[in-house]
Amino acid sequence: MITLHHVPQSRSMRVLWLLHELDVDFQVVEHAFDKSLRAPEFLSLSPAGRVPALEIEGERMFESGAMVEYLCERFPEAGLGRLPGSMDRMAWLVWVHFAETVSQHVAALTQQHIMLYEDSMRSPIVMKLEAARIRKCYEAIEARLSTPLENRDYLLTGGFSACDIAVGQAVYMARRFARLEEFPETGKWFERITEREGFQASLPRAESSLIYEQDFYEVWDG
Repeated sequence: MITLHHVPQSRSMRVLWLLHELDVDFQVVEHAFDKSLRAPEFLSLSPAGRVPALEIEGERMFESGAMVEYLCERFPEAGLGRLPGSMDRMAWLVWVHFAETVSQHVAALTQQHIMLYEDSMRSPIVMKLEAARIRKCYEAIEARLSTPLENRDYLLTGGFSACDIAVGQAVYMARRFARLEEFPETGKWFERITEREGFQASLPRAESSLIYEQDFYEVWDG
């Protein structure tokens, strides 16, 4: 049995999406984004008190990138990974882990806009810098999807893979802080991948406790 410990609207969503795409049996334990993640029981699963945490056949994992790699290797028949020796292996690894580059800027902006309760703690400079860094990440994705001859449908020439899931989930979060309008190929790619049943199944449930109350957060002007 695979058990995913998940907080809606967090990095654990990329593992949830992947599990749906792999079409394997799993269960989800949903947590609130609060101090309960620092309880001893949860720290035994994820020592930094973060999601995702994954239990699989008595073993425990934390770090979403590692989970993506492991699950794709564990279930290669789904075709979402690129194993050693594959033409796309190097690019697959790069883009799976590029998701974390995007996510770290999202985390900084989440802290600025949501987690800091006193206005005196917020920094418009940090907000502007981090939003600009997300746009630089969009530029990298846009360049990857655009070629002199034709535009790619997915991040890899070989088609949809777990790196589209990882980066796509990061962009899903980043869009709350930096819009995609200036990046047409990225926008078309994002629309394409988020139409998939696996993505739709990984969205928060109606009764879920959410981190974000707004669709978009403007840079705070102080």
